[in-house]
Amino acid sequence: MLSHLNNYHIILASQSPRRQELLKGLNIPFEVKVIDVEETYPKQLVGVDIPMFLSEKKANAFADQMTDDTLLITADTIVWHEGRVFGKPKDKAEATRMLKSLSGKTHQVITGVCISTKTKRRVFHAISEVRFARFTPDEIDYYLSNFQPYDKAGSYGVQEWIGFIGVEHIEGSYFNVMGLPVQRLYTELKRWKE
Repeated sequence: MLSHLNNYHIILASQSPRRQELLKGLNIPFEVKVIDVEETYPKQLVGVDIPMFLSEKKANAFADQMTDDTLLITADTIVWHEGRVFGKPKDKAEATRMLKSLSGKTHQVITGVCISTKTKRRVFHAISEVRFARFTPDEIDYYLSNFQPYDKAGSYGVQEWIGFIGVEHIEGSYFNVMGLPVQRLYTELKRWKE
């Protein structure tokens, strides 16, 4: 499948082991290459505009490294809840605040994805609605003490313990909640012909 991509050198610009694992599931060869980009954005951006802007910002960082056969995939995921972005927590106190705020409520996980070559770019997003059960303080503390939420938007990994005990309902892509909407990415790559 996706044999029309065989002439490309595909780069996934992400340190996320979850994104790497999900892209491997599409059975296409790719290289992981990362350029550190400050994940800042204009304050007037809200919701889907934020991860779409950031996925393009990450792609722009590769501008002088793109060759004619490079196909670059960049992505950014946020948790959007009550009109605010829940990014990666700085410390345990912030992670605790985030999980208390998400407890017993529904939030959105939004991923912006940018596919780029030297001559073409496609930017899209996926939204998943996630409803959490109510967490006890002990459950939040247990999760934060025993797992690694600090590299994850919203302070949680849906594929970890907190997802097992907390997720009551997901509307949309489960894999998007992990950080990469692979079904949508596959669809976009299928259409990718120049």
